[in-house]
Amino acid sequence: MPCIERRLPSAGVLRLDFLDERVVRVRLDPAGEFTDTGLDRYGFILPPSGERPALSLSGGDSAGRAATAAMAVTWGGDGVLLEVHDADGRPRLRLQSATLASVGAEVVLGVEPDEDWVGFGDQTRDRLYHRGQVADCHVRNVTSYIPVPFFMSTAGYGVVVNTTRRVVFDLARRDPAALSWRDGRRAIDFYVLIADSFRELLDLYTRLTGRPKLPPEWSFGLWYICRTQANDYEAVNDAVNFRREGIPCDVIGLEPGWMQTNYDGSLKKDWSRERFPIPPYCLNGPHNFTNALRRMGFHLELWLCCDYDLSYEAERRIGQPTPSDEQARTATFFQPDAEHDEHFSAPRRADTLTRPEEPWFQHLRRFVDQGAEFFKMDGAYQVLDHPDRLWGNGMSDGEMHNLYPLLYARQMVEGYEAHTGRRGLAFTPCGWVGFQAWAGTWTGDTGGGRKTLGAMLNTALVGHSWCTNDMEVTQKEALHVGYLLPWAQINSWNYFRMPWVQGQDLLESHRFYARLRAQLIPYLYAWAWQATRTGFPLIAPLTLEACREILTQYLLGRDLMVCAFDHEATFPTGRWADFWTGAVVSGPGRHAIDWPHHCGGGLFLREGAIVPMGPVMQYRGERPLDEVELRVFPGPRPSAFSLYEDDGTTLACRDGAFATTLITMTAGAEGVAIEIGERQGAFAGMTPTRRWSLRVADQAARPRAVTVNGQELPPTAWSHDPARAELVITDLPATARIAIRR
Repeated sequence: MPCIERRLPSAGVLRLDFLDERVVRVRLDPAGEFTDTGLDRYGFILPPSGERPALSLSGGDSAGRAATAAMAVTWGGDGVLLEVHDADGRPRLRLQSATLASVGAEVVLGVEPDEDWVGFGDQTRDRLYHRGQVADCHVRNVTSYIPVPFFMSTAGYGVVVNTTRRVVFDLARRDPAALSWRDGRRAIDFYVLIADSFRELLDLYTRLTGRPKLPPEWSFGLWYICRTQANDYEAVNDAVNFRREGIPCDVIGLEPGWMQTNYDGSLKKDWSRERFPIPPYCLNGPHNFTNALRRMGFHLELWLCCDYDLSYEAERRIGQPTPSDEQARTATFFQPDAEHDEHFSAPRRADTLTRPEEPWFQHLRRFVDQGAEFFKMDGAYQVLDHPDRLWGNGMSDGEMHNLYPLLYARQMVEGYEAHTGRRGLAFTPCGWVGFQAWAGTWTGDTGGGRKTLGAMLNTALVGHSWCTNDMEVTQKEALHVGYLLPWAQINSWNYFRMPWVQGQDLLESHRFYARLRAQLIPYLYAWAWQATRTGFPLIAPLTLEACREILTQYLLGRDLMVCAFDHEATFPTGRWADFWTGAVVSGPGRHAIDWPHHCGGGLFLREGAIVPMGPVMQYRGERPLDEVELRVFPGPRPSAFSLYEDDGTTLACRDGAFATTLITMTAGAEGVAIEIGERQGAFAGMTPTRRWSLRVADQAARPRAVTVNGQELPPTAWSHDPARAELVITDLPATARIAIRR
């Protein structure tokens, strides 16, 4: 890796590590004693892959320059400790001062009068831009579930502070000309990323800290979490009611009441003997309630709390041995003629919960074997400080507290995958730098209103995709958001939040949205796959579309815009078709919107959209995906979409066992041309063939003709709806070239 060191007269030793042409790690230390953090040690910041950037050097200790093809770093300038420039020589970041003290480190950046910043994760929910504010990054219950010391500037740079300790940012609040942070690590260590857009900066950030892993396909269906007071009969009855009501649902979850001991964080947890009696002679079925759920197409989730010392397993995974009790026992007796007293024959640990030689996931295997497919990893003890705890890897709690959620999520995913050969899923409210690579999240115990949407949009701005909230089931506006998130969850907790007890009107809305979501899963799954390749979030704030402070709208995938809670919406540049009515709105600008009675918000197709919708399935895998309707909105520029498919559950997709179908669309004066290409690739259980249909927006006039593969279709094979300005074409073959002539 291109790395240089220079001794600056006023600041000690400067070390620059160029990881990429646009990414540099900056470290300063008076004595040049550089140490890594837990993020480095455990691989949450990734070493660069591929060739290292070529580097040019000039100058010396007092002043100099190091440059790649895309960025340059200079030091020793007049009144500036260090500057980062782009390839054209424009300054992007100015480091004015860096101070080390016994209580921590402080870094001060100079800022422009109109400069602003996004990022920092879920440590505030009432804004996306932070100028004039303080961002306090430390994992806390409710107020700061996922604080991430990463931010992006409107000046074209991003900063990742390499720390696991509490770090507090002052964003031009105290001094309008400065951005500063104080890091409890007592080290100056940060990464600078430069790019011309937030989208490009997110690409660099997720390359540095990890792309998300594709979860199972069924995770994109509806989840229902039973009351904590539920027993096996109620859980099965809830499942039966979803099927009877025709409300598609893929997950049944259980809250803490499934355990014999409430909030049991020990290795001895077991099913409640009163509520979930599992006969000892029939631990794994086929007649237990878990098997009954599986036969109805449900996947089982179990609530979990954890205070286990995960650092022992983290050390093992990087090849560091964990001292065994036997080694400690042997070390106790150093005199060969000593009398051995059994009271002193083994070490005594202050942490009586943890078995250093045993990974946390090992005791969960039994529940996985009985049918649990993932665990809801509650905030519980994760969000609490442990001020007197020394962890097994030698770290104090100040170092481990914010690191713990990362270890927890990764060990859960990797433990499940190693045990089952199926894709793992970590579901947690907590995170830190790099959590997006391992965790799916919900917004904690904060309901499903406006504030939770602010939380998810802020985590999207640190590269996060798999998120949801506890859907508010009694308000259509909240249903609209809850069902149109990357994941969708109803959590009964202590209440009766089943859709069928909300009254007939709300029940119909639940049914409508659940069925719509089931149809959208091919679209969601394809864009989820793209998120694993690019790091671009599946839920995207409109600030990524050149809009500003909008907390009630977002893009779901590239082509659907969700408008929540308000009857007025901001439309980015381009044209947008109302999903409910077909009416077209032009942006940029704000417009009044409305929605049908059974809905709770606006939903719009962007110009150029290609949205595949499958048949309504009560659960994933109920039937083959052998029929797909494409909702399209032709625009002035060509557009394309890759329909992604795999077996939905195994790890085979990581070895290339998947298929894609490229769909392209162009429009001009002559009409619209849409091509459905041949499917490329293969996987076990792949549907041998399928039929397609098209629903084409913005077709005010009836077309003169429609041809498929050069043959004109009879009028009975297509229809035109003037009220919605839509053209509908049915029964298309597996590969097709469609021409719509104006």
